[in-house]
Amino acid sequence: MAILNIETATSVCSVSLSENGRVLFEKNSFDGPSHASLLGVFIEEVARICNPCVTVHTDYKSARADIVDAVAVSSGPGSYTGLRIGVSMAKGLCFGWNVPLLNIPTLDILAWKAIQLTGGESPDVLFCAMIDARRMEVYTAIYDCTLRKIQETEAVVVTENSFSSYLEKQKIYFFGNGAAKCKSLIHSANAIFIDDLHPLAADMAGLSEQAYSNKRFEDVAYFEPFYLKDFIATTPKNLVMSK
Repeated sequence: MAILNIETATSVCSVSLSENGRVLFEKNSFDGPSHASLLGVFIEEVARICNPCVTVHTDYKSARADIVDAVAVSSGPGSYTGLRIGVSMAKGLCFGWNVPLLNIPTLDILAWKAIQLTGGESPDVLFCAMIDARRMEVYTAIYDCTLRKIQETEAVVVTENSFSSYLEKQKIYFFGNGAAKCKSLIHSANAIFIDDLHPLAADMAGLSEQAYSNKRFEDVAYFEPFYLKDFIATTPKNLVMSK
């Protein structure tokens, strides 16, 4: 069972190929939001690995469907543009290859990685995944060491009292690109910060295998990313300054 995993919910563009939960290939770019130009290139590399007949002159979207058994996409919350690019690509591949679409929540990917890094520790320890939502707001959810959600996904404005009801009782690991906002505000001895933890496609392997085994397939025609909040367009700074 081979699965193509796509992660574009943050500024990192990430693709991996996994088989039975084991990562065979991964490609990541940490050079900023360049998903539109890089994602197709990364996926073509996966297609060539799986099927040597796929070349730079071949339309990888319509190549043989035996390349993979499913496509898994990180579904949000996260960057509006990044999610649109990743999900659109995943849906196009599923149509072209006639394979099922798997939906892997972005915060689940982060939490799964943090749990693996810390070894799960005590069952009393909690894991708080955070994605930057601009200003002092984050998209967040809290998990236990089995990846069970203790607090559902929500948008939260971070203050010095954020998560205090949990921190009074137990340790919490904070991680993701939104966690840095908490460092200067949350001073509890029970708050532990993990730096530079990004949701990557390689970290989707076990979750996408589980989703495939449980047949948690999405409707390719109607599936949409989980934005959590409506998109708000802003005026570019150069246009504001020119007025």
